[in-house]
Amino acid sequence: MIVTCQQMQEIEQQAFNRGVSAADLMEQAGCSIAKEVRRFFPQSGTLIIYLGSGNNAGDALVAARELQKQGWQVLARLSAPVESMKPLPRALLAALTGVRILEHAPQITGAVLLDGLLGIGAVGEIRPGIRALAAEMNAQRSAHQAWTVAMDIPSGLNGDTGIPAPDCVQADLTVTMAFAKTGLLADTATMFVGRLALLSLPDLHSLELADTAQILTPELLSGWLPRREFDFHKGQAGRVGIIAGSRGFIGAAIFACSGALRAGAGLVTLLVKEEVYALLAARVPPEVMVKIVRDYREVFEMHFDVLAIGPGLGFDYETEVLAVIRDVKIPAIIDADAITMMAKNDSASAGPRLLTPHPGEMLRLLPNQTARHDWATRWAVSHPGHTLLLKGARTVIATAGQPTLYNTTGHPGMATGGMGDVLTGVCAALVGQQLPLHRAAGLGAWVCGRAAETAALEMAQLSVLPSDVLEHLGTAFRL
Repeated sequence: MIVTCQQMQEIEQQAFNRGVSAADLMEQAGCSIAKEVRRFFPQSGTLIIYLGSGNNAGDALVAARELQKQGWQVLARLSAPVESMKPLPRALLAALTGVRILEHAPQITGAVLLDGLLGIGAVGEIRPGIRALAAEMNAQRSAHQAWTVAMDIPSGLNGDTGIPAPDCVQADLTVTMAFAKTGLLADTATMFVGRLALLSLPDLHSLELADTAQILTPELLSGWLPRREFDFHKGQAGRVGIIAGSRGFIGAAIFACSGALRAGAGLVTLLVKEEVYALLAARVPPEVMVKIVRDYREVFEMHFDVLAIGPGLGFDYETEVLAVIRDVKIPAIIDADAITMMAKNDSASAGPRLLTPHPGEMLRLLPNQTARHDWATRWAVSHPGHTLLLKGARTVIATAGQPTLYNTTGHPGMATGGMGDVLTGVCAALVGQQLPLHRAAGLGAWVCGRAAETAALEMAQLSVLPSDVLEHLGTAFRL
């Protein structure tokens, strides 16, 4: 569920009325934040906490205490004298032994910065003392390879509109409490929010609100992943047909096939023209069957549970491919060149379709670009029965009549060719295992992003390749 800042404050007040204390919430939040930091930094390092005078600083201090127990060195930067802090954070700071309060900006490479300056209650321009520290955090991130964690919301970001104030903290990870706030999902907020994580706080219960949008979390997705009975066999795991690959673009077909295999497909068949058969048969994983077709419309006589169409396909056989897209009755994942074909020939399809465009392809489908949420949902509403996965830093998944989904995983290292081909194969495999298109798109986007994050624990983000995502999909599916 997505809430406004006012709704979040009402939820908190309801908890206080039930006898929940601010100290209890602070403990829950801070301990969970520390856990999220350790998820991305398994080895201890240097933590610099930036503290305002409100209770947001208390969350940061609890997190710092927990990380200190794990061997982290804790330093602090204060926006005002200790005496001006609220009682709870002031007491937590006094109890935190071994923390060094810095008078000037540190010169430390690779530190983790914890943004405890402002919470969702802050409105208007940032006060000068807070703004100076926010700007310092951004400078540390830029000049000293620091990694910034925002708590609930980056300081200086409007929690309702997503509009950043000057010197708004630019986070690599935002850990939001209990419910995502509307501003975190705005297009203008993406570069300030970074990776988004949602922490469940058991003492905070939701209001009775319409669930029109959801962010993807392990808790949500765990109920979507099919559970296999012990006597399960490959015929029940989905027969996936893939129409992909052409001269010069065989890698796209390989990635799509490999993604389908790693996502649990029972049988994967790659349908190709004779001119690329030798190239692909020698390169695809041995689990993939490669079948020559003279005409892609031969697929109508074959038995598949789902098709994936488009990666590296080219346009030499556009008439055949369009006929398959239009007339095949089973679900199909439409990607890459097949999206461009559909954009030129937008006609009704005989079966459900999941389209996975990047923004450039989306412009061909729906030229009047608006905010990503509106852009995706407008297409979905005008194409009932189909699903649209709009790729990007905050992937949006829209299906008419379903809550819009926002992906939370991934990092900038995924900005390289081939990532979308892996996603296509993963989504096809999930649909073959009887997931609805909407859920397959959400789960597929999340696990691909999480696999990329796991790979980045072993190497620099910019070095992560689609093959690394494939290698780590198995871990990501553990949710």
